[in-house]
Amino acid sequence: MNAQFAQLIVNGIAVGSIIALAAVGLTLINGILRLSNFAHGDFVTLGAYLTLLVNTFGVNIWLSMVVAAIGTVAAMLLSEKLLWSRMRSIRATSTTFIIISIGLALFLRNGIILIWGGSNKTYNLPVTPAMDILGVKVPQNQLLVLFLAVLAIVILHYLLQNTKIGKAMRAVADDLDLARVSGINVDRVVLWTWVIAGTLTSLGGSMYGLLTAVRPNMGWFLILPLFASIILGGIGNPYGAIVAAFIIGIAQEASTLFLGSQYKQGVALLLMILVLLVRPKGLFRSTI
Repeated sequence: MNAQFAQLIVNGIAVGSIIALAAVGLTLINGILRLSNFAHGDFVTLGAYLTLLVNTFGVNIWLSMVVAAIGTVAAMLLSEKLLWSRMRSIRATSTTFIIISIGLALFLRNGIILIWGGSNKTYNLPVTPAMDILGVKVPQNQLLVLFLAVLAIVILHYLLQNTKIGKAMRAVADDLDLARVSGINVDRVVLWTWVIAGTLTSLGGSMYGLLTAVRPNMGWFLILPLFASIILGGIGNPYGAIVAAFIIGIAQEASTLFLGSQYKQGVALLLMILVLLVRPKGLFRSTI
């Protein structure tokens, strides 16, 4: 029982790492662009499939992840150019944004099915034995996922706190109009927001493919934990989203000890509701 629980905690940390990366991208988009992007999960899927595509040609998995990130960022920037910038220019309502994002999610998912089919696929990687750590079997891929997630989070922290673009992003998140009259190039901030969010989102999808099969609906099943993470951690707070993502990832996996795996999504939602009953604004202050 104890060994099984410890195994589930390890699995939860790995899942939490993936949720954290994608949730940070989502909370940056939400906090800076005021966009609740329901297509975000499908951009996670796109990152995994682009990694698979490049890896299929015999390219190293790490280089495949880099190319996939570039492709995912390009797709996000295209959606910004064709959809979101135009909607902001006509001051579309938040409801309109949500409906369009759901349509974009369906477009991406069905496009992936059209190109790659609906069957599960895996990366072309050698099988590596799991490591035995204090009686717990830890696959090397899970350790790798955790390391990459921590590295990405550290780089993001440095970017937000110690660079001019990071400070500009925080200013735009606090008050867009004030940032604009203060001389901040808001269009440049929007561009960098998509670049950072797209890179993290694609990396999350690529790493998810290391832990499980690559399938068209993998990102759709992440969308509830993603939104639960950014709401639980405080909307617009990337650090809060990271903490909440690990809480949700561990809670989801640990719950399978008592409930079936089909209830994992419900656990994320229930946890979010319980915390919001006590702290309506989430665990942390809602700001970048």
